[in-house]
Amino acid sequence: MSDTGNGHARTPADEPAYLSGFGNEHSSEAVPGALPEGRNSPQRAPLGLYAEQLSGTAFTEPRRSNRRSWLYRIRPSAAHPPFTRTGNGALAAAPFADAVPDPNRLRWDPLPEPAEGTDFVTGLWTLGGNGDVTQRTGMAVHLYTANASMTDRVFSDSDGELLIVPEHGALLLRTEFGLLRAAPGEVALIPRGVRFRVELPDGTARGYVCENYGQPFVLPDLGPIGANGLANARDFRAPVAAYEDVERPVEVVNKFCGNLWAATYDHSPLDVVAWHGNLVPYVYDLRRFNVIGSISYDHPDPSIFTVLTSPSDTPGLAGVDFVVFAPRWLVGEDTFRPPYFHRNVMSEYMGLIEGAYDAKAAGKGGFVPGGGSLHNMMSAHGPDRETFDKASAAELKPHKVDDGLAFMFETRWPITVAEQARTARHLQARYDAVWQGLERHFRQ
Repeated sequence: MSDTGNGHARTPADEPAYLSGFGNEHSSEAVPGALPEGRNSPQRAPLGLYAEQLSGTAFTEPRRSNRRSWLYRIRPSAAHPPFTRTGNGALAAAPFADAVPDPNRLRWDPLPEPAEGTDFVTGLWTLGGNGDVTQRTGMAVHLYTANASMTDRVFSDSDGELLIVPEHGALLLRTEFGLLRAAPGEVALIPRGVRFRVELPDGTARGYVCENYGQPFVLPDLGPIGANGLANARDFRAPVAAYEDVERPVEVVNKFCGNLWAATYDHSPLDVVAWHGNLVPYVYDLRRFNVIGSISYDHPDPSIFTVLTSPSDTPGLAGVDFVVFAPRWLVGEDTFRPPYFHRNVMSEYMGLIEGAYDAKAAGKGGFVPGGGSLHNMMSAHGPDRETFDKASAAELKPHKVDDGLAFMFETRWPITVAEQARTARHLQARYDAVWQGLERHFRQ
């Protein structure tokens, strides 16, 4: 299965196939007999492959949180030339030392259309973030827009894992572990350091990225909810092994301590023939989220919508949470059903995948798919005037919210907005106006 010319890569599979379960100890081989039996690193690995461990956590972290996989590849990752600095484009990283954290509520329209030939990496655009990428703390919010597949180009992020949220156009992700397909309504999770290429089956794509510098995402504990609910582990799908045996120049771009570095390999690094372990990429369908809500009164805290969480040193205080507002029934009696007015110690970036969000008016100048809003810590927010008036007068019969799909990146630290986002033309100038006209109704 070798291609030493200028043709397309030959792979055992061009369509994704999946293994089920989050955090499982998976194993997969694209060629029978490629996985060694009874040991990880035999004197001579099967089929002339090289054995290599990829560690996503320190060796000595507790077993319950330890992440690592063994890869059996055509050439070891060490076989590459030096990396050299390349342009960062619109990609930035924390700390954003030249910017001042802003307490104002901010909202952006979707990114403008990119120039022709923009691929996923070139189309990454940083909105802001927190922490320090060199200390592996905090997170960053990026958006992407692309109209070209990556060709003979591969990307990896040494700074953090990437949670990719498509909003327009599907992504075909060719990773070291195999293929993932993520369409709008699904998310893909790429672990720190895993190499991948992004192809665009629909020709164009747009969406959001949460770059998590801190502890890897896990499923949240359920507490009194019990053994089942929220995101079910079995609905996360990891790829079946699929490899490229390609010997021609391939550019490998590595994000390291906030900057992009590149090297031209003489082969594709997506050459893993077999693997086993629990450090793997995933795809997850957000519509499979098992929503938990009130069946009596009051709107529960939005923590009940948590899909994934990155733990910190303080129990319950996440470095970053990924939250989805999926289709659900609202049945609360004598209850203001949209999300309530709120000030929060956490900071919230919200995006919209499709339709409308039940606490924000849609349409031109409103909250639209591909756009986003930022409410930093203790910034007062909640339903806009139009939503408040409508919900306060609504007949309280059971109502299904099924005309939108929104999400939130929630983080323990303020999100410092990058200069390009603070001065962007698609930043809405009058976002505060949505709360104007909330009249005084007090009566003694």
